Amino acid sequence: MSLPLLFAPVFIAIVALHATLLRLPYFWDEGGYYIPAAWDFFRLGTLIPETTMRNAHPPLPSVLLAAWWKIAGFHILSTRLFVCLITTFALLAVFRLARMFAGDAAALAVMILTAIYPVWFAQSTLAHADIFAAAFTLWALAFYADRHGWTLRTPTSTPTANAISTGLLFTLACLSKETAIVIPAALFCFEFLLLADRMPAVKHRIRQQLPTTYAADAGPEHRLDGRMLLALATPAVFLALWYLYHHHKTGFTFGNPEFLRYNATANMSFSRIALSLRHRLVHLTVHMNLYVPMLALSAVFLLPSRYAEGRRFLPVPALRMIVVLIVAQWIAFSILGGALLTRYLLPAYPLLLIVCVAAWKSRVRLWHGIAALTLVGFAIGCEVNPPYPFAPEDNLSYRDMIVVHQHAIRVLQQKFPGATVLTAWPVLADLQRPELGYLKTPVRTTPIENFSAEEIAKAASNAGSFDTALVFSTKYDPPPGGLNLAGTSRKDDKRFYDYHQDMLPGEVARALGGKVVWQEERKGEWAAVLYFPRSYDVQLKKPARLPR
Repeated sequence: MSLPLLFAPVFIAIVALHATLLRLPYFWDEGGYYIPAAWDFFRLGTLIPETTMRNAHPPLPSVLLAAWWKIAGFHILSTRLFVCLITTFALLAVFRLARMFAGDAAALAVMILTAIYPVWFAQSTLAHADIFAAAFTLWALAFYADRHGWTLRTPTSTPTANAISTGLLFTLACLSKETAIVIPAALFCFEFLLLADRMPAVKHRIRQQLPTTYAADAGPEHRLDGRMLLALATPAVFLALWYLYHHHKTGFTFGNPEFLRYNATANMSFSRIALSLRHRLVHLTVHMNLYVPMLALSAVFLLPSRYAEGRRFLPVPALRMIVVLIVAQWIAFSILGGALLTRYLLPAYPLLLIVCVAAWKSRVRLWHGIAALTLVGFAIGCEVNPPYPFAPEDNLSYRDMIVVHQHAIRVLQQKFPGATVLTAWPVLADLQRPELGYLKTPVRTTPIENFSAEEIAKAASNAGSFDTALVFSTKYDPPPGGLNLAGTSRKDDKRFYDYHQDMLPGEVARALGGKVVWQEERKGEWAAVLYFPRSYDVQLKKPARLPR
């Protein structure tokens, strides 16, 4: 099955599956950073953004988006289609990697399951850096693993060509998102771990236990390859150069101090890391119905192998590599990142699915049925929210959040033109930046951190600074009275992950002396518009001043 011939049908399928999402305005971190940063590069040619926060993210997504906008125009549909292209590029890498380890049929199953897994499905049209980094990372892994004895197929490139391709693609991944450095760093260490295969006693014992036909399952005789080690070290060099440039331009190496504190330095406590390891383990085993393939994986190992004695369901070096990479991501992303976003783990999910599908295929003749059941589970996970809090961008909950925000902003514009709106991020950016797709002209705003009781009390002490409010759910929480598996972790979540309880619209209205004039709820995501007659009439008499 030719990869170039697969590109068009996969791209068409991705676009068709996401057709209703392609014109949605920009969402969350898209509007908070990635689109403004690319917009600044598009207009001003600046690698470091001028009109949004400076957090030291590498600039490649901005460069690629700006180049695409030059070709296709700057509008939301254009951006969404470009991200679909990047997603297609990533899924073809998943297919190539899975085919190398488990054959064509398994590769097709892994690619389809990856595309429908809710976290991947949601990220497939969102212009976050993580999908760019995942695409380059997965292709780099495909070239890295293209070695004799690692795959079912003979290598398609020379060792030198593989090393060059690996180094280039990992470098592009790290210039897309700095967190992508975790995988080449883990592989650099993995190269030295493979040296254990050179120990004569170990090698002899393994090969004595396997039939000659399957001796390759013990792994090839490994020697350190200077070309591959150099390729794996190259991304760190380019990432360091980017940080030097960023420091030269801004005075900050890793972004502004608040960004660095939230995503790194504030996370270095044993309690926080231990709790994050538990959360990440959930993300890698059960989140968004991932428990379906994982339970099937456990169950099939109770059955005898369909393969000849001694043959493994995956080549041993490939399985070791996957385990090392998943563990590395599990640990690294339990320390890095204040919000524990699952999109950091995008490269891990296809690796997990490769292991699952290869194991099913090795022990169950009708393994396609398990794959179909998993596909159904993933499709349900795209639309049905789990019984615990999660980031809306992990499934199509983000669509519901965007829609209620659109409707609320439309009500503001129709009923209260010229108003000053009390609200929080990300709606704050939506009201100030027309290029995000929610309105045509900016609106005056009064910022608030969130809609917790503490923040609303602060707003009440400065009630004259706003005349309307747009309040909304800042996170998904299961409905009151229903099953909530995170009910006992609120104290730790508040301490380590900035958890807060949003006040409901009626509660905010009573606290601030206003009334709810409109509200809407979609699958747990809600928004409401509040009106404060004490100040709106006064504000209408004042000249408008737009936010700077």
